Amino acid sequence: MRRKEFTVTEEEEIEQFLNEVSFGFLGLNSEDGFPRVVPLNFAYGNGVFYIHGSRAGEKIERMKEDNRVTFSAAKEYALIPSYFIDEHMACPATAFFKSVTVRGHAELVVDLEEKAAAFSIFMNKLQPEGGYDTIDASDPRYTSRLKGVALIKIVPDEWTAKFKFGQNVKGQERQQIVDGLQKRGLDNDLATIEMMRKYCPHH
Repeated sequence: MRRKEFTVTEEEEIEQFLNEVSFGFLGLNSEDGFPRVVPLNFAYGNGVFYIHGSRAGEKIERMKEDNRVTFSAAKEYALIPSYFIDEHMACPATAFFKSVTVRGHAELVVDLEEKAAAFSIFMNKLQPEGGYDTIDASDPRYTSRLKGVALIKIVPDEWTAKFKFGQNVKGQERQQIVDGLQKRGLDNDLATIEMMRKYCPHH
């Protein structure tokens, strides 16, 4: 899956993935000509990415100069050693993963209702068990804090998603990978087998 346009099903899967991972990489154009990459927590909702930081932050200064950004998030599911397929050659070694990258522009969010909604998405991701009062822009305990924190949204113009789970591996080699994952049994190995079946069911 690596395209600019996605089906409804793919969009749902991308959104689900973006809700699973909490860390991404923001790419900015910097004054000295070197791309600047900032690792940070993010939240995704309503088709945009949210990031936050202090008002005087370098990110915001840079975005005032040039608001074009790239944002990327990825999760590695399994390392696939070469010996699953070939006992002698290193070539088959690979990794199975999901990644999403967008190109777009950054905007400062000032609307308190949108800020409250965005931070609620952050909290659902970072603290799914709850244990806090609902973030409400009209709650005076939250109002001043919402005003004080800087929130940036990234509005995507272009999407690229790559979900790599051996779609190009056929027949016996494919079965050897499945057998190797089952035998190894690491945390994500069984999930990886499920992904292999999901994204290449006919092989």
